[in-house]
Amino acid sequence: MSKVIVIGGGAAGCMAAITAARNGHNVVLVEKNEKIGKKLYITGKGRCNITNACATEDLFTFITSNPKFLYSAYNEFSNWDTIGFFEELGLRTKIERGERVFPESDKSSDVITTLSKELRRLGVDILYNTTVKDVLIKEGAFSAIVTHKGDTLYADSLVVATGGLSYPSTGSTGEGYEFAKKIGHNITSLYPSLVPFNVKEAYARQMQGLSLKNIEISIFDNEKELYREFGEMLFTHFGVSGPVIISASSYIAPILRQKTLKLMIDLKPALTFEQLDARILRDFEEFKNKQFKNALDKLLPSKLISVIIERSGILPEKKVNEISKVQRENLVKLIKGFELTLTGLRDYNEAIITKGGIDVKQINPKTMESKLAKNIYFAGEVLDLDALTGGHNLQIAWATGYVAGLLR
Repeated sequence: MSKVIVIGGGAAGCMAAITAARNGHNVVLVEKNEKIGKKLYITGKGRCNITNACATEDLFTFITSNPKFLYSAYNEFSNWDTIGFFEELGLRTKIERGERVFPESDKSSDVITTLSKELRRLGVDILYNTTVKDVLIKEGAFSAIVTHKGDTLYADSLVVATGGLSYPSTGSTGEGYEFAKKIGHNITSLYPSLVPFNVKEAYARQMQGLSLKNIEISIFDNEKELYREFGEMLFTHFGVSGPVIISASSYIAPILRQKTLKLMIDLKPALTFEQLDARILRDFEEFKNKQFKNALDKLLPSKLISVIIERSGILPEKKVNEISKVQRENLVKLIKGFELTLTGLRDYNEAIITKGGIDVKQINPKTMESKLAKNIYFAGEVLDLDALTGGHNLQIAWATGYVAGLLR
């Protein structure tokens, strides 16, 4: 029986510790917080979207960085293995829209309790409120860790599952990158991801709190389309958020770091230009004696109307029957292409994940072991692996944690 140290009590670290302990190893889990799973607690708006129930081969289409690296890990521990793992430990699960898998109770705390009970049952020694300050290498292999208290803890193997930089209040502050750098690993560029955007236009703030469903967004770098998606979005005090915006950040974060981009919102994607024009004509016929500002209630939500009127250039008090064909066509163009300027990403405090991390070319995909130092394994968000929302990032954590915990 060998001794194993796991740094980080998040999803990947807990899975690595449980897997190693189930395989007969003596495991010490080092956690800087007073409890495990602090980031798990807030995932899925407190409900914890543990994985996704799509066909396993479809999982790779949701991974935005290095999907091929995960072939072996997902073959070893698929999304269905994740569901089975929790069900066997007594956590009932359910599948919701988008194949998202949640605990039946809708409580992330139940996921953490399930992990805690299993760690306790297996006799895993958890060192709470303990920060690792250094990782010691001897003759090209792991030797020991040094804690903030000055203690040196020796072991046969080490699993680094320290997370990224997102939600630093939960303890994700990037130490794992420093440990990896010391060994000689490359760290790819780091960005907050699955994160809202700041916008330039002040009128976006007028719509704060407005949620739009069944819209389509497109993001452009000059005339080049970078991203297009149909779904839901939200206006905030700083700009835009919501599912389609959050997903877009995963693709355009590196570009937006260097320049502004154009966001186009089609507010009525189900209608062609001609169909929308006909719809507006019908509304105008119904409200022909009303002022323009009172003629859009059937077409648009109230928070959007004043902004659309302002952007249209049509006087708010103008009678509907006095609006020209050109003005009406410009209104259609505005509704089909409502434009905003994206100026940047929100910071790591609001980012669901970190994009970038330890270069996976220097990690063995079948074992998660470093190719540069023996008996050191990496798992979870510290690696340059990330995916869209829907339980996919936690699936990366469970799978890489499981494989690392096998200590092969």
